[in-house]
Amino acid sequence: MHSFLLANMKKLIIQLLETIGEYFIFLGKVFRKPEKWKIFFNKLIYEMDAMGVGSLLIIAIVSISMGSVITIQTALQVEGPWIPHWTVGFTVRTSVVMELCPTIISLLLVGNLGSRITSEIGSMRVTEQIDALEVMGINSASYLVLPKIIASLIVNPVLIIISIFFALFGGYITVMIVQMIPLYDFVDGLTSFFKMYDLYYALTKAFIFAFVISSVSSFYGYRIEGGALELGKANTQGIVVASFIILVLNLVITQIML
Repeated sequence: MHSFLLANMKKLIIQLLETIGEYFIFLGKVFRKPEKWKIFFNKLIYEMDAMGVGSLLIIAIVSISMGSVITIQTALQVEGPWIPHWTVGFTVRTSVVMELCPTIISLLLVGNLGSRITSEIGSMRVTEQIDALEVMGINSASYLVLPKIIASLIVNPVLIIISIFFALFGGYITVMIVQMIPLYDFVDGLTSFFKMYDLYYALTKAFIFAFVISSVSSFYGYRIEGGALELGKANTQGIVVASFIILVLNLVITQIML
């Protein structure tokens, strides 16, 4: 039994190292100078539009709901005669800016944008369109994936900023309707003791998470071998792996920057 477990662990470690190696070889193919800049910019604009506009509605809904919930929970937890009311707004702003929006929204984008990227590239692999590009002498990895990664690096931080606005707006509306604390005190807490470093920290995480989402999802779509069944498995693997990497990097970035 012990030898069987060791053999399985050894096999898993080898598979993990092989996958990591394939991933970095894939990135080497992706980050090469585009052959035609006009086509690259056209694809970049298309990807930015698809990623940004296509995600705005779900981000607005989730952010408003998240801001409302964290405001109610914070107001209940810090309720007391010795705690000033502005503490609620300060705590909500800090939680939303530094953790909830950069991390939770990025995990949401893994399921939204990541699955779209994996499915799009994977379907091209299944239908042999990528093979056709290779036959024509086109670097398919750079042609298909590089615009997606660059677009994600541009769009995702903007989406995080928008989500922060909607989350704080959701908290504002909640306080105005429920009247748990005076609205003036909540706004005072939102604007008190603000440090730009908090926003830099949030955008750093958003930028790194954007690269993880786009590159990992593209990698799992690009390496598919088989048909529709393998496409579904690759989609699931891409979401799980990207989510896991984001959670690990979230801990590492927090440890380094804070």
